[in-house]
Amino acid sequence: MRDPITALERAIRSLPEPTRVAMLDGIRSHPIVCGAYTDGRGGICPMLAAHRHGGRVTLLAFARSWDNFTRAKRPRRATEREVRVLEHLLEASLQEQSEFAQAIAEYQRTRRTFPDFRVKRLSGSRRSDRRAAAGAAARTA
Repeated sequence: MRDPITALERAIRSLPEPTRVAMLDGIRSHPIVCGAYTDGRGGICPMLAAHRHGGRVTLLAFARSWDNFTRAKRPRRATEREVRVLEHLLEASLQEQSEFAQAIAEYQRTRRTFPDFRVKRLSGSRRSDRRAAAGAAARTA
């Protein structure tokens, strides 16, 4: 993919919702790095931040798109702008998920329900008269 921000957005949308919430909490409370898992000075990558806040998912596509978006050649601290863009993308993906969930709930409330049908047996037997009489005699005996 040629557009790094679109790749990052796509990778974020592929994360489960609880992981996105955990990542949002994590990037707000930890120093974030790019180009590595940790930088040895307290900085952590966004996936590790999500992991530490309960989002137990590993997605290599996210890590690659994050490093591609930040153009990290070596481990370094992410700039304020990079973290802010990640935060906005996470918030937008959570808001879209919420709107989608609301639309599904509304549809389920308003969908048409069908009445109960009563099945009635047709009168008359499809058996030949002789077989029907034998069956009736067997039932009454």
